[in-house]
Amino acid sequence: MKTDLSKILAVSGQSGLFLYISQARNGAIVEALADKKRTSVSMNSKITSLADISIYTDDEEVKLQQVFLNMKDVLGDADAPSAKSNPEDLKALFEKALPAYDRDRFYVSHMKKVVEWYNALKNYATLDFVNLDEDEPAVQE
Repeated sequence: MKTDLSKILAVSGQSGLFLYISQARNGAIVEALADKKRTSVSMNSKITSLADISIYTDDEEVKLQQVFLNMKDVLGDADAPSAKSNPEDLKALFEKALPAYDRDRFYVSHMKKVVEWYNALKNYATLDFVNLDEDEPAVQE
């Protein structure tokens, strides 16, 4: 089954990634990707869909989905370096996966989050993504 990044959430103050299950009275019901435990997240929490995240490059912003695909091309079946890796190792990965990343606005702390998310998706979901454009019916002429 393909991963829909619009339903994969990062929640501030919580480690790991979550799958959106449904709306709750005071927030949302989510399921942790790692252990499949369901929990309620308050609407006061900062909840971000991975589909809404982009990374700055010198010319534009690149959607996180494309960055993950680039990382997959570079890494093959291997995991990304740990978030606790040497910052130079993380920079070296992004030099290959996203050579034009903006060195002034895409920090090592951001790289750590991206490799954590990449590894979580690789291990608990799939790196085969739903293309949001595919959901639209093709126009026949």
